[in-house]
Amino acid sequence: MFMRYEGTAWEERFLPRLTSKQVKELPKEDALIVLPIGAIEQHGPHLPVMTDTLIGEATLTQALAKLPPEANVWLLPPVSYGKSNEHLGLPGTISLSAATLQGIVMDIAESLKLSGFGRLLLFNTHGGNVDLLNVVSREIRIRHGMTVFYLAPSSLGGAEGLIDPEELEYGIHGGDYETSIVKAIKPGWVQDEFLVREMPNVGDKRFLTLEGRIRFAWRMADISASGICGDATKATAAKGEIIQGRITDTLAEALVELCAFDVSDVRRGADSKAGAEVPS
Repeated sequence: MFMRYEGTAWEERFLPRLTSKQVKELPKEDALIVLPIGAIEQHGPHLPVMTDTLIGEATLTQALAKLPPEANVWLLPPVSYGKSNEHLGLPGTISLSAATLQGIVMDIAESLKLSGFGRLLLFNTHGGNVDLLNVVSREIRIRHGMTVFYLAPSSLGGAEGLIDPEELEYGIHGGDYETSIVKAIKPGWVQDEFLVREMPNVGDKRFLTLEGRIRFAWRMADISASGICGDATKATAAKGEIIQGRITDTLAEALVELCAFDVSDVRRGADSKAGAEVPS
């Protein structure tokens, strides 16, 4: 079970536990700073409003424990609030505006740059943050010259063979996937007597999707009466443990790669290839 502020991630890789002197003396060239960004928003009658932030914290806690000791990866305190205005009006939702969230992330990036860091990973666990954080990533690159990465852990897979295709396509909020993970990391925070199944009525559409191909703008009230999109009744802690194990194994490997990545290598690689094709 996940315990906040315990384990390797918080004792050995939590940047704010260092002194200013220690931060100054850290080797910066390959240092990767991880900024978790989540949300506090309704997740139906059965999941805590902290679900997205909780999943992000637990995933990083587990993944950072799997890193080799020499990996120069450092964790920041989570930005627990996100752009959740699609859920406003549903009890428990606390949302930042797009401008506020952008300002917070930009300010954090600038502060890191002034401390000598050049690599930042925006680690996002809320769907409503995705578009904004992709824009912000590029703004940080342009304004501060930092190497910026964006990652949502769900993009790493992990649910293959465990979650059915309909759920993977439409179960985007509080369904089998998220409920299984919360059952695995904080089982006491799931209200089993209120598990819900509600799927959005877009399965007959050829092109329209909630997230993907052709999107349409929606508020949660437009697509769900319960505040859920998915089938939470199928969730099990066993599935959640497998998903988290797979994701955190992959994430640990990915973080090592991000520490070694140099964006200028992309350009040099292209130039070398192009040069090799030019006859002498």
